[in-house]
Amino acid sequence: MAGATADEREILVDLAVRQSPPLLHRPQEMASLPIPKELLPNIFVRLPEPADLIRASATCVSFRRLVADRSFLRQYRKLHPPPLLGFIEIKGDFHRASPPYPSASAALAADFSFSFLPAPTGEWLVLDIRDGRVLLYRSYLRIPGTAFKLKEMVVCDPLHRQYLLLPTIPDGVFGSAGKWHTFLLHHGDGGDEEAAEETAFKVIWMARLGDKLVALVFSSTTGQWQAGPSHSWINAFDGLSRSQYVYGCFYWVTDCRQKLLVLDTQRMEFSTTDAPPEAKCDGDANIAIVEAGEGRLGMFVLSCGSDLSYIIRRDNAGSSGQW
Repeated sequence: MAGATADEREILVDLAVRQSPPLLHRPQEMASLPIPKELLPNIFVRLPEPADLIRASATCVSFRRLVADRSFLRQYRKLHPPPLLGFIEIKGDFHRASPPYPSASAALAADFSFSFLPAPTGEWLVLDIRDGRVLLYRSYLRIPGTAFKLKEMVVCDPLHRQYLLLPTIPDGVFGSAGKWHTFLLHHGDGGDEEAAEETAFKVIWMARLGDKLVALVFSSTTGQWQAGPSHSWINAFDGLSRSQYVYGCFYWVTDCRQKLLVLDTQRMEFSTTDAPPEAKCDGDANIAIVEAGEGRLGMFVLSCGSDLSYIIRRDNAGSSGQW
């Protein structure tokens, strides 16, 4: 295959000089060396900053075609996780990354006032945040003679100011539902990651319907809600905590602190597992479920007396095993 052109080689040399230690040879000498085009992806994927990748793609059509290739972008994103822009509190306040944090400039560019959403923007409330996307909903509407109705839900990208309005949940389902939970899921986490679009996502809505805990799953690929998993209802589900995502599973601590509700997003199955004794002893303790490494589940328990415990389950994450 023919090598890169002289201009392309000059650009690559400039990037290499800025990203690498001093060279023994002058850049002019390196620019004369032919660079096979099949090596370009291996060079570009090692650029540490997305800004450098953008500069390279803007120089010529061949570079832009390479950088825009989906397989290349998938590989680049695996090697370079997206920058941390900040975090949002449960009440909705956003705390941006600030200097000297590397992503401070990107954080300033993100619009976490959500001014780009359909007006009036003040009605939108945050439900969940994951992988740079935010799930929001509008407050309930009371329709005379009917039950409460969810007005709208939207998933947006505050950095690029893009959003997608979700189709409404059927009235017959939502109207008969008890307390509900809604959360985001990256599309690849619930299926074949290689086949999924990089921008694809899922939204899971779960609620009590009669004597069952049921879920509906929205896919940005199909643009539709579909029936998801279900589980027999137990009274402990009345007081579920905020969801926590670990190793491809969502976890909820039940109000009685005896059980954890688990949703495995690979199998799309609900299950329950016993909570550790440390979590059962104090009904007011704060609990955080984390990845403990090697596929093991970890849990921090902060009691009201300010005692902090850390417990690890002996086997892989899921619904089985002992603490």
